[in-house]
Amino acid sequence: MIRTRTTHQAALKSEKVDDLHKYQVLPAPVGNYPYRLSLKLSHPQQYSRKMVFHMVGDTGGAFAAFQDRTALQMTEQCYTTDNEQDIPAFLYHLGDLVYHYGEATGYEAQFLKPFDCYPAPIYAIAGNHDTDINPDSTERQDTLEAFCSTFCNTSPATIHFGGQSRRKSQVQPHIFWTMESPLAVIIGLHTNVPKYGYVNREQRNWFIKELRNAAENHSDKALIVCMHHAPYSADANHGSSRAMIEFLESAFVESEVKPDVVFSGHVHNYQRFSRHYPDGKTVPYIVAGAGGFDELHRLASPYDPAYQSDPDLFGQVQLDNYCDDKHGFLKVSIEKTPFDFSIKGTYYTISDLPGQGQAIPYDHFSIDLTGR
Repeated sequence: MIRTRTTHQAALKSEKVDDLHKYQVLPAPVGNYPYRLSLKLSHPQQYSRKMVFHMVGDTGGAFAAFQDRTALQMTEQCYTTDNEQDIPAFLYHLGDLVYHYGEATGYEAQFLKPFDCYPAPIYAIAGNHDTDINPDSTERQDTLEAFCSTFCNTSPATIHFGGQSRRKSQVQPHIFWTMESPLAVIIGLHTNVPKYGYVNREQRNWFIKELRNAAENHSDKALIVCMHHAPYSADANHGSSRAMIEFLESAFVESEVKPDVVFSGHVHNYQRFSRHYPDGKTVPYIVAGAGGFDELHRLASPYDPAYQSDPDLFGQVQLDNYCDDKHGFLKVSIEKTPFDFSIKGTYYTISDLPGQGQAIPYDHFSIDLTGR
Protein backbone atom coordinates (compact mmCIF):
# COMPACT_ATOMS: atom_id res chain seq x y z
CA MET A 1 0.00 0.00 0.00
CA ILE A 2 1.54 3.30 -1.11
CA ARG A 3 0.37 6.42 0.66
CA THR A 4 3.47 8.61 0.57
CA ARG A 5 2.80 12.29 0.14
CA THR A 6 5.50 14.03 -1.85
CA THR A 7 5.67 16.81 0.74
CA HIS A 8 7.21 14.43 3.28
CA GLN A 9 10.97 14.16 3.14
CA ALA A 10 13.95 13.44 5.32
CA ALA A 11 14.64 16.36 7.63
CA LEU A 12 16.84 17.55 10.49
CA LYS A 13 15.53 18.90 13.76
CA SER A 14 16.49 22.54 14.13
CA GLU A 15 17.34 22.15 17.82
CA LYS A 16 20.97 21.58 18.69
CA VAL A 17 21.71 18.61 20.92
CA ASP A 18 25.05 18.26 22.69
CA ASP A 19 24.92 14.92 24.49
CA LEU A 20 28.20 13.24 23.56
CA HIS A 21 28.83 12.93 27.30
CA LYS A 22 26.37 10.02 27.18
CA TYR A 23 28.82 7.99 25.09
CA GLN A 24 29.65 4.67 26.76
CA VAL A 25 32.96 2.85 26.41
CA LEU A 26 32.30 -0.57 24.89
CA PRO A 27 33.10 -3.88 26.59
CA ALA A 28 35.92 -6.08 25.35
CA PRO A 29 35.15 -8.54 22.54
CA VAL A 30 34.68 -12.24 23.26
CA GLY A 31 35.79 -13.30 19.79
CA ASN A 32 38.85 -12.65 17.69
CA TYR A 33 39.33 -9.67 15.40
CA PRO A 34 37.80 -8.96 12.87
CA TYR A 35 34.70 -10.20 14.75
CA ARG A 36 33.11 -12.36 12.07
CA LEU A 37 30.54 -15.07 12.66
CA SER A 38 29.81 -17.75 10.07
CA LEU A 39 26.10 -18.48 10.21
CA LYS A 40 25.46 -22.12 11.09
CA LEU A 41 22.41 -23.35 9.21
CA SER A 42 20.64 -26.67 9.49
CA HIS A 43 20.39 -26.99 5.69
CA PRO A 44 23.25 -24.93 4.20
CA GLN A 45 22.66 -26.23 0.68
CA GLN A 46 19.06 -25.03 0.84
CA TYR A 47 20.12 -21.55 1.92
CA SER A 48 22.60 -21.26 -0.94
CA ARG A 49 19.58 -20.52 -3.16
CA LYS A 50 17.19 -18.69 -0.84
CA MET A 51 17.51 -17.31 2.67
CA VAL A 52 14.62 -15.77 4.59
CA PHE A 53 14.89 -13.90 7.88
CA HIS A 54 12.96 -11.50 10.08
CA MET A 55 14.18 -8.05 11.04
CA VAL A 56 12.79 -5.63 13.62
CA GLY A 57 13.90 -3.04 16.13
CA ASP A 58 12.68 -1.38 19.33
CA THR A 59 10.60 -4.26 20.67
CA GLY A 60 11.18 -3.39 24.33
CA GLY A 61 9.02 -1.42 26.70
CA ALA A 62 7.01 -1.82 29.88
CA PHE A 63 3.68 -2.03 28.00
CA ALA A 64 3.77 -5.60 26.67
CA ALA A 65 0.72 -5.76 24.39
CA PHE A 66 2.37 -4.64 21.17
CA GLN A 67 5.65 -6.48 21.65
CA ASP A 68 3.71 -9.67 22.40
CA ARG A 69 1.60 -9.31 19.26
CA THR A 70 4.61 -8.56 17.08
CA ALA A 71 6.61 -11.49 18.47
CA LEU A 72 3.60 -13.79 18.10
CA GLN A 73 3.11 -12.94 14.43
CA MET A 74 6.78 -13.49 13.63
CA THR A 75 6.61 -16.79 15.48
CA GLU A 76 3.52 -17.88 13.54
CA GLN A 77 5.26 -17.11 10.25
CA CYS A 78 7.87 -19.69 11.20
CA TYR A 79 5.17 -22.38 11.25
CA THR A 80 2.48 -21.40 8.75
CA THR A 81 4.36 -21.70 5.45
CA ASP A 82 3.97 -24.72 3.16
CA ASN A 83 7.35 -24.12 1.54
CA GLU A 84 10.35 -25.03 3.69
CA GLN A 85 12.46 -22.42 1.89
CA ASP A 86 10.15 -19.66 3.17
CA ILE A 87 10.75 -20.48 6.84
CA PRO A 88 12.83 -17.70 8.46
CA ALA A 89 16.34 -18.89 9.29
CA PHE A 90 16.80 -16.29 12.04
CA LEU A 91 15.66 -12.95 13.46
CA TYR A 92 18.03 -9.99 13.26
CA HIS A 93 17.18 -7.46 15.96
CA LEU A 94 18.05 -3.82 15.27
CA GLY A 95 18.40 -2.79 18.91
CA ASP A 96 16.50 -1.49 21.93
CA LEU A 97 15.39 -4.81 23.34
CA VAL A 98 14.78 -3.16 26.73
CA TYR A 99 13.77 0.30 28.00
CA HIS A 100 14.85 2.66 29.28
CA TYR A 101 18.19 1.33 30.43
CA GLY A 102 20.05 -1.85 29.60
CA GLU A 103 19.46 -3.50 32.96
CA ALA A 104 19.25 -7.27 33.34
CA THR A 105 15.96 -6.90 35.20
CA GLY A 106 14.25 -5.84 31.96
CA TYR A 107 15.26 -8.76 29.76
CA GLU A 108 12.90 -11.45 31.02
CA ALA A 109 9.67 -9.48 30.57
CA GLN A 110 10.64 -7.32 27.60
CA PHE A 111 12.60 -9.77 25.44
CA LEU A 112 12.90 -13.34 26.64
CA LYS A 113 9.25 -13.93 27.49
CA PRO A 114 7.76 -12.42 24.29
CA PHE A 115 10.22 -14.35 22.11
CA ASP A 116 10.34 -17.54 24.16
CA CYS A 117 8.48 -19.54 21.52
CA TYR A 118 10.25 -18.03 18.51
CA PRO A 119 11.88 -21.18 17.07
CA ALA A 120 14.80 -19.66 15.14
CA PRO A 121 18.04 -18.12 16.41
CA ILE A 122 17.95 -14.42 17.34
CA TYR A 123 20.94 -12.20 16.61
CA ALA A 124 21.18 -8.54 17.56
CA ILE A 125 22.95 -5.24 17.62
CA ALA A 126 22.45 -3.09 20.70
CA GLY A 127 20.44 0.12 20.74
CA ASN A 128 20.96 3.28 22.74
CA HIS A 129 18.65 2.11 25.55
CA ASP A 130 20.38 -1.29 25.71
CA THR A 131 23.67 0.57 26.11
CA ASP A 132 22.70 3.30 28.55
CA ILE A 133 23.22 2.96 32.31
CA ASN A 134 20.57 3.87 34.85
CA PRO A 135 21.99 6.80 36.85
CA ASP A 136 19.62 6.06 39.74
CA SER A 137 20.65 2.43 40.14
CA THR A 138 22.09 1.52 43.55
CA GLU A 139 23.91 -1.48 42.07
CA ARG A 140 27.08 -1.30 40.03
CA GLN A 141 26.49 -1.78 36.31
CA ASP A 142 28.84 -2.30 33.40
CA THR A 143 27.86 -1.00 29.99
CA LEU A 144 26.04 -3.67 27.95
CA GLU A 145 26.63 -6.31 30.62
CA ALA A 146 23.13 -7.78 30.22
CA PHE A 147 23.25 -7.54 26.42
CA CYS A 148 26.58 -9.36 26.32
CA SER A 149 25.26 -12.07 28.65
CA THR A 150 22.35 -12.56 26.25
CA PHE A 151 24.15 -12.31 22.90
CA CYS A 152 27.96 -12.22 23.17
CA ASN A 153 29.16 -15.58 24.41
CA THR A 154 31.69 -18.10 23.18
CA SER A 155 29.10 -20.88 23.48
CA PRO A 156 25.36 -21.08 24.24
CA ALA A 157 24.66 -20.76 27.96
CA THR A 158 21.75 -20.36 30.35
CA ILE A 159 20.83 -16.71 30.81
CA HIS A 160 20.90 -16.38 34.60
CA PHE A 161 18.38 -13.53 34.65
CA GLY A 162 16.10 -15.21 32.11
CA GLY A 163 13.57 -16.63 34.55
CA GLN A 164 11.82 -19.61 32.98
CA SER A 165 12.94 -18.80 29.43
CA ARG A 166 14.20 -21.71 27.37
CA ARG A 167 16.33 -19.51 25.15
CA LYS A 168 20.08 -19.85 25.53
CA SER A 169 22.56 -17.04 25.03
CA GLN A 170 23.71 -16.31 21.49
CA VAL A 171 27.25 -16.59 20.19
CA GLN A 172 28.38 -13.25 18.76
CA PRO A 173 32.01 -12.11 18.78
CA HIS A 174 31.56 -8.45 19.73
CA ILE A 175 29.16 -5.53 20.06
CA PHE A 176 29.89 -4.65 16.42
CA TRP A 177 30.31 -7.70 14.24
CA THR A 178 29.84 -9.28 10.82
CA MET A 179 27.60 -12.20 9.94
CA GLU A 180 28.77 -14.27 6.98
CA SER A 181 26.02 -16.41 5.46
CA PRO A 182 25.66 -18.33 2.18
CA LEU A 183 23.91 -15.45 0.40
CA ALA A 184 24.78 -12.30 2.36
CA VAL A 185 27.34 -10.48 4.44
CA ILE A 186 25.60 -8.50 7.18
CA ILE A 187 27.72 -5.88 8.95
CA GLY A 188 26.26 -4.85 12.30
CA LEU A 189 27.37 -1.50 13.73
CA HIS A 190 27.06 -0.16 17.25
CA THR A 191 25.97 3.49 17.36
CA ASN A 192 26.04 3.99 21.14
CA VAL A 193 23.85 6.23 23.33
CA PRO A 194 23.83 9.87 22.06
CA LYS A 195 20.56 10.95 20.45
CA TYR A 196 22.00 11.00 16.94
CA GLY A 197 24.49 8.20 17.44
CA TYR A 198 28.25 8.08 17.68
CA VAL A 199 30.86 5.73 16.19
CA ASN A 200 34.44 5.92 17.43
CA ARG A 201 37.56 5.74 15.27
CA GLU A 202 38.30 2.10 16.12
CA GLN A 203 34.91 0.95 14.89
CA ARG A 204 35.05 3.21 11.83
CA ASN A 205 38.38 1.68 10.77
CA TRP A 206 36.96 -1.80 11.32
CA PHE A 207 33.87 -0.93 9.27
CA ILE A 208 35.92 0.27 6.31
CA LYS A 209 37.96 -2.94 6.36
CA GLU A 210 34.78 -5.05 6.54
CA LEU A 211 33.28 -3.21 3.56
CA ARG A 212 36.44 -3.87 1.56
CA ASN A 213 36.57 -7.50 2.66
CA ALA A 214 32.97 -8.04 1.60
CA ALA A 215 33.61 -6.50 -1.81
CA GLU A 216 36.85 -8.40 -2.40
CA ASN A 217 36.02 -11.84 -0.99
CA HIS A 218 32.22 -12.03 -1.10
CA SER A 219 31.35 -10.10 -4.25
CA ASP A 220 28.80 -12.79 -5.12
CA LYS A 221 26.81 -12.10 -1.94
CA ALA A 222 24.44 -9.34 -0.88
CA LEU A 223 26.06 -6.69 1.32
CA ILE A 224 23.81 -5.42 4.11
CA VAL A 225 24.60 -2.83 6.78
CA CYS A 226 22.60 -2.68 10.03
CA MET A 227 22.73 0.08 12.62
CA HIS A 228 20.43 1.27 15.37
CA HIS A 229 20.29 5.03 14.80
CA ALA A 230 18.50 5.86 11.54
CA PRO A 231 20.54 8.01 9.13
CA TYR A 232 17.47 9.26 7.27
CA SER A 233 14.11 9.95 8.89
CA ALA A 234 11.14 12.25 8.42
CA ASP A 235 9.70 11.67 11.89
CA ALA A 236 8.78 14.31 14.44
CA ASN A 237 10.67 12.79 17.37
CA HIS A 238 14.22 12.22 16.16
CA GLY A 239 14.52 13.38 12.58
CA SER A 240 17.54 12.42 10.49
CA SER A 241 21.00 11.96 11.95
CA ARG A 242 23.64 14.14 10.33
CA ALA A 243 26.29 12.26 12.34
CA MET A 244 25.26 8.87 10.94
CA ILE A 245 24.90 10.16 7.38
CA GLU A 246 28.36 11.72 7.44
CA PHE A 247 29.85 8.62 9.08
CA LEU A 248 28.43 6.29 6.42
CA GLU A 249 29.19 8.51 3.45
CA SER A 250 32.81 9.07 4.48
CA ALA A 251 33.27 5.32 5.03
CA PHE A 252 31.77 4.53 1.62
CA VAL A 253 34.12 7.02 -0.05
CA GLU A 254 37.22 5.76 1.76
CA SER A 255 36.43 2.07 1.20
CA GLU A 256 35.09 2.66 -2.32
CA VAL A 257 32.28 0.26 -1.40
CA LYS A 258 28.57 0.86 -0.91
CA PRO A 259 26.17 -1.69 0.58
CA ASP A 260 23.07 -2.95 -1.20
CA VAL A 261 20.78 -1.78 1.62
CA VAL A 262 20.99 -0.16 5.07
CA PHE A 263 18.56 -1.17 7.84
CA SER A 264 18.03 0.71 11.11
CA GLY A 265 15.65 1.12 14.04
CA HIS A 266 15.58 3.82 16.76
CA VAL A 267 12.67 5.68 15.15
CA HIS A 268 9.40 3.99 16.13
CA ASN A 269 7.83 3.62 12.72
CA TYR A 270 8.51 2.26 9.24
CA GLN A 271 10.15 4.35 6.53
CA ARG A 272 11.73 3.35 3.22
CA PHE A 273 14.05 5.80 1.51
CA SER A 274 16.05 5.63 -1.72
CA ARG A 275 19.47 7.31 -1.84
CA HIS A 276 20.65 7.92 -5.41
CA TYR A 277 24.42 8.17 -5.91
CA PRO A 278 26.28 9.92 -8.76
CA ASP A 279 27.74 6.58 -9.95
CA GLY A 280 24.22 5.34 -10.70
CA LYS A 281 23.80 3.10 -7.67
CA THR A 282 20.65 3.43 -5.58
CA VAL A 283 20.79 2.27 -1.96
CA PRO A 284 17.56 1.77 0.04
CA TYR A 285 17.65 3.01 3.63
CA ILE A 286 14.94 1.26 5.61
CA VAL A 287 13.77 2.11 9.14
CA ALA A 288 11.97 -0.69 11.01
CA GLY A 289 11.72 0.48 14.61
CA ALA A 290 8.03 -0.12 15.35
CA GLY A 291 8.56 -3.55 16.89
CA GLY A 292 6.70 -3.10 20.15
CA PHE A 293 7.43 0.03 22.14
CA ASP A 294 3.98 1.51 22.74
CA GLU A 295 4.75 5.07 21.59
CA LEU A 296 4.96 5.41 17.80
CA HIS A 297 6.67 8.33 16.07
CA ARG A 298 4.56 10.19 13.52
CA LEU A 299 6.06 11.96 10.54
CA ALA A 300 6.72 15.66 10.95
CA SER A 301 4.68 18.24 9.12
CA PRO A 302 6.71 19.63 6.21
CA TYR A 303 5.60 23.09 7.34
CA ASP A 304 6.86 22.72 10.91
CA PRO A 305 9.66 25.26 11.51
CA ALA A 306 11.26 22.85 13.99
CA TYR A 307 12.48 20.78 11.01
CA GLN A 308 14.69 21.80 8.16
CA SER A 309 15.91 20.28 4.94
CA ASP A 310 19.51 20.28 3.77
CA PRO A 311 20.07 19.95 0.00
CA ASP A 312 23.59 18.64 0.54
CA LEU A 313 22.30 15.78 2.69
CA PHE A 314 18.89 15.10 1.17
CA GLY A 315 19.09 16.29 -2.43
CA GLN A 316 19.33 12.73 -3.75
CA VAL A 317 17.14 11.10 -1.10
CA GLN A 318 13.45 10.34 -1.51
CA LEU A 319 10.87 8.82 0.81
CA ASP A 320 9.22 5.92 -1.03
CA ASN A 321 6.79 4.70 1.61
CA TYR A 322 6.09 4.83 5.33
CA CYS A 323 3.77 3.67 8.10
CA ASP A 324 3.72 5.76 11.27
CA ASP A 325 0.53 4.61 13.00
CA LYS A 326 0.95 0.83 13.42
CA HIS A 327 3.52 -1.55 14.82
CA GLY A 328 5.18 -4.02 12.49
CA PHE A 329 8.19 -6.01 11.32
CA LEU A 330 10.10 -7.02 8.19
CA LYS A 331 10.41 -10.36 6.47
CA VAL A 332 13.40 -10.31 4.12
CA SER A 333 14.23 -12.83 1.42
CA ILE A 334 17.51 -13.13 -0.49
CA GLU A 335 17.11 -15.27 -3.59
CA LYS A 336 19.72 -16.38 -6.11
CA THR A 337 19.27 -18.40 -9.30
CA PRO A 338 21.47 -18.73 -12.41
CA PHE A 339 19.45 -15.85 -13.89
CA ASP A 340 18.42 -13.59 -10.99
CA PHE A 341 19.80 -12.30 -7.69
CA SER A 342 17.70 -10.08 -5.45
CA ILE A 343 16.80 -8.92 -1.98
CA LYS A 344 13.04 -8.81 -1.47
CA GLY A 345 11.19 -7.61 1.59
CA THR A 346 7.71 -7.29 2.98
CA TYR A 347 6.76 -5.03 5.85
CA TYR A 348 3.89 -6.37 7.94
CA THR A 349 1.76 -4.19 10.19
CA ILE A 350 0.03 -5.47 13.32
CA SER A 351 -3.60 -4.68 14.11
CA ASP A 352 -3.93 -2.62 17.28
CA LEU A 353 -7.29 -4.10 18.20
CA PRO A 354 -7.24 -6.38 21.27
CA GLY A 355 -7.24 -10.02 20.25
CA GLN A 356 -6.70 -9.14 16.58
CA GLY A 357 -2.96 -9.15 16.14
CA GLN A 358 -2.87 -10.39 12.55
CA ALA A 359 0.12 -9.45 10.43
CA ILE A 360 -1.00 -7.58 7.31
CA PRO A 361 1.35 -7.01 4.32
CA TYR A 362 1.81 -3.26 4.00
CA ASP A 363 4.83 -2.58 1.81
CA HIS A 364 6.96 -4.61 -0.61
CA PHE A 365 10.38 -3.79 -2.01
CA SER A 366 12.82 -5.53 -4.32
CA ILE A 367 16.52 -4.81 -4.81
CA ASP A 368 17.97 -6.22 -8.01
CA LEU A 369 21.53 -7.50 -7.55
CA THR A 370 21.80 -9.28 -10.89
CA GLY A 371 25.02 -8.46 -12.71
CA ARG A 372 26.35 -6.01 -10.15
